[in-house]
Amino acid sequence: MTPQPPVPSSTLVTERAAIERLLDANLDRAREGLRVLEDWARFALDRPDLVARSKDLRQRLGRLHQERYKLARHTATDPAAGMAHPAQTERQDGASVLAANAGRVQEALRVLEEFGRLEDPGLAAEAAAIRYALYDLEVDLLQAGRGGDERRVLLRRCHLYLVTSPVSGLETVVAAALAAGVRLVQYRAKPGDAPTLAGAPPDDRRRFEQASALRLLCHRHGALFLVNDRIDLALAVGADGVHLGQGDLPPAVARRLLGPDRLIGRSTHRLEDLHQAVADGCDYIGVGPVNATPTKPGREPVGLAYVTQAAAECPLPFFAIGGIDLANLSAVRRAGAQRVAVVRAITESEHPGAAAAALLEGLEAES
Repeated sequence: MTPQPPVPSSTLVTERAAIERLLDANLDRAREGLRVLEDWARFALDRPDLVARSKDLRQRLGRLHQERYKLARHTATDPAAGMAHPAQTERQDGASVLAANAGRVQEALRVLEEFGRLEDPGLAAEAAAIRYALYDLEVDLLQAGRGGDERRVLLRRCHLYLVTSPVSGLETVVAAALAAGVRLVQYRAKPGDAPTLAGAPPDDRRRFEQASALRLLCHRHGALFLVNDRIDLALAVGADGVHLGQGDLPPAVARRLLGPDRLIGRSTHRLEDLHQAVADGCDYIGVGPVNATPTKPGREPVGLAYVTQAAAECPLPFFAIGGIDLANLSAVRRAGAQRVAVVRAITESEHPGAAAAALLEGLEAES
């Protein structure tokens, strides 16, 4: 094997200087972005706890911003200095500025993590730890700015509701649906779903991990995230609310536990159930199952007649659910449903993003 010639010392010096400039630039970028988050928590949210968390991350990076990195800075020769992007002018509210800066910090931290391994292993390790802490901080900041009124406004804008099933690659499926425009997602993982939970037992740790990841995905897309049945899990992951079946805790109990700002949905199978859900203070209604579906084995379908009754009498947003797909969507819409919830039509599609886009287009065309 022919020995490789040594790297010239001048090349090593040049590379080291470039890495030091790179680390300096990304430390600046991360610290500036964290200051934006900190000030939003302070002046807009009035949340000292979130201010303290943001400030802690910023100061941890500040302690690692060595003088030699600052001395390597040379803005005049940076070809990207002052470069802007059109997306910066498209941010319409504080939440979008918040999300953009959180993303900016995460990207800078990743660069620090990768190149820090070559020059400063301590910085690399701290950048990785801060990046993971920032994932939770971002969601908590977004959650703190989303009150009950905003959630209910968002709910009324949603016409397609994705209810998950325990398929392999669930995060990828939900991400594709969100990218296609879905803005309402329910995490549903029942004990009976064990054989299909991607080989993992349906224990609470697994549910918590999945729900946490989906909550982060949804909130980054400005989508609502709800949990089926489990009020404790909804609170643990900071969900926007819960969906309750007829056999679950009464909505009044759920409201007492969740507080006034989170959403509560209720499955109904007949007009009497619907009227009771309205009286109980629910925020939206599930109407179905319209068709027979393996998601609800043994449940007799209610057909389109109940959808028509709901359209005539329900004062709340309601979602027709049960075996609905692109083939029967028009019939469901003609029966009076402006909103639908689907499971397999997206989760079991070979192309979930395209399936979600087609359903959204069908809903718009029929409205």
